[in-house]
Amino acid sequence: MNRTISDFFDEPGPIARRRTNIATVIGVVIMVGILAWGISVLAEKGQFDAAKWTPFLETSTWEIYYIPGILGTLKAAALAIVFSNVLGLLLGVARLARNRLVRLVGGVLVEFFRAVPVLILMLFFYFMFASVLVNPSDAPFWGVVCGLTLYNGAVIAELVVSGVKNLPSGQREAGLALGMTGGRTLVSILLPQGLIAMMPSMVAQLVVILKDTALGYTITYFELLNLAKNFGSAYQNYLPALFVAAVIFIVINATLGYLARLLSRKLESATGLTAPAEPGEPEEDLTLTDTNAAVTRPTLEPAEAGR
Repeated sequence: MNRTISDFFDEPGPIARRRTNIATVIGVVIMVGILAWGISVLAEKGQFDAAKWTPFLETSTWEIYYIPGILGTLKAAALAIVFSNVLGLLLGVARLARNRLVRLVGGVLVEFFRAVPVLILMLFFYFMFASVLVNPSDAPFWGVVCGLTLYNGAVIAELVVSGVKNLPSGQREAGLALGMTGGRTLVSILLPQGLIAMMPSMVAQLVVILKDTALGYTITYFELLNLAKNFGSAYQNYLPALFVAAVIFIVINATLGYLARLLSRKLESATGLTAPAEPGEPEEDLTLTDTNAAVTRPTLEPAEAGR
């Protein structure tokens, strides 16, 4: 059942709509005024002078600074996204386990890594790798990847737990009625639905991972922000350099969000699973639609059907 805003709130009357329109116009005027004021201040400071923007037309600018920065950001983000999703799924399953010791260990790890700032994790792994484990030149990269993996893995684990716990209890009961074990029910029935239900939040977390690679500049990792700052220092045009970097981040994050939403729709189409309905929906709408994994009711054996 699809609900609209009118199911929860009364439709605004003429006076309310007029007030809303007036407030919207006032807000737009204020925002335009602030934007115009900011542009005028930047123009007075010479930030729109041709000398500050012509370096972006040079091929060397992109070959030396921005393209290596983009590649560094994408490489660290890609590994961190893969590792954090794997870690998040493992920790999420641990927090949902029936064994109390496993739940305790999973809970402690999640709370610890979620509470420690990402930058501290990056610094810790950077110095650890630089001291004993890898080539010092590779330490910044692995420091960024490990810091992002542990923090975001803990966050994704919480998303997994929330997605599974928000499913109706009938899903677990149906799996148990079919003779599945608790672990089999979790993996085959609850996790697929929980992951798809939490896909919007997980997409947002992927964007956070990509943006947080910018923290790598503190440990001398050559990602987009670090190289944009170096470019601004070389040409004395910090604001244009950072503005271009911000635009690149926006384009990359928008593309990542689009691809993740496309993947979500593909998964829903391939598995026949949909996100759980809102509270109050009949549970029949929340069952698996895959013909190979239907759990609406257990099938009776012929001998039992005749009883």
